[in-house]
Amino acid sequence: MRLDLNWRSEDGERLPMALWHPGPGYRMISTAVLGGGLGPREWVLNAQVPAAYARTDPAGHLRGLARGLGLTGPGIGLLTAAQVSDLVERQDEEVQAAATVGLRVPTWAAAPPGRPDPELAGTINLIVALPVPLTDAAFVNAVATATEAKVQAVLEAGFAGTGTATDAVCIAAPAHTREPEEEFAGPRSAWGARIARAVHAAVHAGAVGYAATLDQGRTQ
Repeated sequence: MRLDLNWRSEDGERLPMALWHPGPGYRMISTAVLGGGLGPREWVLNAQVPAAYARTDPAGHLRGLARGLGLTGPGIGLLTAAQVSDLVERQDEEVQAAATVGLRVPTWAAAPPGRPDPELAGTINLIVALPVPLTDAAFVNAVATATEAKVQAVLEAGFAGTGTATDAVCIAAPAHTREPEEEFAGPRSAWGARIARAVHAAVHAGAVGYAATLDQGRTQ
């Protein structure tokens, strides 16, 4: 999985975008606002936006960014206020994970009702690529495994929360190979364990790096 960094000017800011463009031949599952769900996908774009992002058409915004990069065909678009240029990549055997980590407002998934977060800036976006095909059920299982590993990493990095309220994930696997589809992707299956370790390593490194920027800000 090779992610290329592209830059754009928007609202007076120079903002990065990380692009993985493997082309046809992949199925992906994602919670993304653009291209979410399960099906054939040809690219994944993770675009940084300003912390005060207030557009109400994020999918349309991402379509415009994709057109500007010459992307065609079905793809996935992610947005984040985290520093995309600080993207972290980790690998466990043949599973690759890439994470952009923003934890300005870490949240607990099961929060009391009626307690809104003060702001939604910052997001953990995950992209995971496997070399083997998955059944539909295994795709769903892979999302759960990646999420569990993300939570473990966030907690171990010292943040009080399970992530942020806007986290997103994308899992990619080949669509057409001679290999049979893997039926399991839980954390104790062969491929699920690799997903968990790769995601944990990427998110933990990103969270520790984010914490360091917070500490630096306090000392300045």
